[in-house]
Amino acid sequence: MSGARLKDVAERAGVSIKTVSNVVRGAARVAGPTRERVLAAIDELGYRPHASARHLRTGRSGVIALAVPELVAPYFAELATCVIAAAKESGQTVLIEVTDGDPAEELRIACGLSDPLIDGVLLSPLGLDQAALAARERRVPLVLLGERDYEVPADHVLIDNVAAARDATRHLIGLGRRRIGVVGWQHGERTTATAQQRMQGHREALAEAGLAYDPALAPAVGAYTRAGGAAAMRELRALPQPPDAVFCFTDMLASGAMRVAHDEGLAIPDDLAVVGFDDIQEARYMVPSLTSVAPDKQELARLAVKALLARIEGQAEAPPTTLLAGYDLAPRESTALGPGGRPQD
Repeated sequence: MSGARLKDVAERAGVSIKTVSNVVRGAARVAGPTRERVLAAIDELGYRPHASARHLRTGRSGVIALAVPELVAPYFAELATCVIAAAKESGQTVLIEVTDGDPAEELRIACGLSDPLIDGVLLSPLGLDQAALAARERRVPLVLLGERDYEVPADHVLIDNVAAARDATRHLIGLGRRRIGVVGWQHGERTTATAQQRMQGHREALAEAGLAYDPALAPAVGAYTRAGGAAAMRELRALPQPPDAVFCFTDMLASGAMRVAHDEGLAIPDDLAVVGFDDIQEARYMVPSLTSVAPDKQELARLAVKALLARIEGQAEAPPTTLLAGYDLAPRESTALGPGGRPQD
């Protein structure tokens, strides 16, 4: 139906115009079945609210921005999908921006892209420094995602990366592995918060098991790509005593590492146990399937969208909060699980 109006949606859904408006704006609690009925009517009729009119009437456009370093990395693509779904439940539209980790681009987005129709921003920063973020000129509502922590007045949504990495290494130690390599460490100025936190958890697990940390088992990695994982694995394999397990800081790194192991004739997990991080869909379909730390991406998205909408709707003076989403360890064939999830003999 072309040119559908709010009234048409209300009639189709059997609700009041105000209820439809509340669903569209995400500004009031609407019962689940009623919300679903309204959303179904909106889809059926092709109703699209007039953004500029809504902005004039409410001071809000219903558009939020999500900025991530890249979308070629499956983790960020999957997270973006979860954010879009969570935002849609509250009648919000998501504008996706890719920053490539460029500090200037991250700052532009943190300031609302200089676009008055952007109500707020979800930002996963990579290169932006503390001082620049604290001094941003346009104070649009902002929620930070990811490991990098800033002492700025903004909510921050993440998982406990230290604990998750500790659990991943404990898992390998529990299999009887004692020479555990790390794929994902970054040296010097290239060190990211992700690398620091996951290395911290790894070393804590080694220490509690009475195992010494060996720097030779943590070759430097540049980009968190399959190629980066492959290069690190070649270095580990060239050691006089190669590792009997590797903890990879992302599933992409693990994919590259496993390829090198395959090319060198290693049996996984017999010769080399492998754990990744992110639990991307590819992890389930690798051969062998990849054991991985699984952040709850849906919860991350829900918490982030809820926190941002709370700021947009007038809670800007409340103290900033750190919100932790859950995670799990998904054991698969790469750490001694056979087909169908059965332990190997």
